[in-house]
Amino acid sequence: MDWRIPVSAPTSPASPAELYRHSLRLLLDKDIPAWVDLWAEDGLMEFPFAPEGWPRRLAGKEAVAAYMRHYPDHIDLRDFPDLRIHETTDPETIVVEMRGVGRLVETGAPYDMTYIAVVTVRDGRIAGYRDYWNPLAVLDPGADFTRGER
Repeated sequence: MDWRIPVSAPTSPASPAELYRHSLRLLLDKDIPAWVDLWAEDGLMEFPFAPEGWPRRLAGKEAVAAYMRHYPDHIDLRDFPDLRIHETTDPETIVVEMRGVGRLVETGAPYDMTYIAVVTVRDGRIAGYRDYWNPLAVLDPGADFTRGER
């Protein structure tokens, strides 16, 4: 599977893998409004391993937007070097393995997170995103982007 992230937006209709790669490019560009625009109005984002005090479920595009609003103020993503996208028996669902690397804005400390996500795309929009990330990483000072601006 080609791991490179496209520079331009995918042509419509995008496959789930193309849409996901495009979403990563938007995160690297720190274009959170455009990233949120990839979501279905009733999209559901879930975090099964979220630590206490962090949301486990975001229902709807507005909730996802509120959650991600301050992300670039806290985490400066630079690359997704180990991206693997696996197709499933459901053509609308992919399983993604990846690393996000960069730095924490507040401290300058390195940021290196391994993720596994189950992503469902409906009508060219992200309808479901179950994000299995390491909750221990948010214990680092400057990593909590859910609490507003620095």
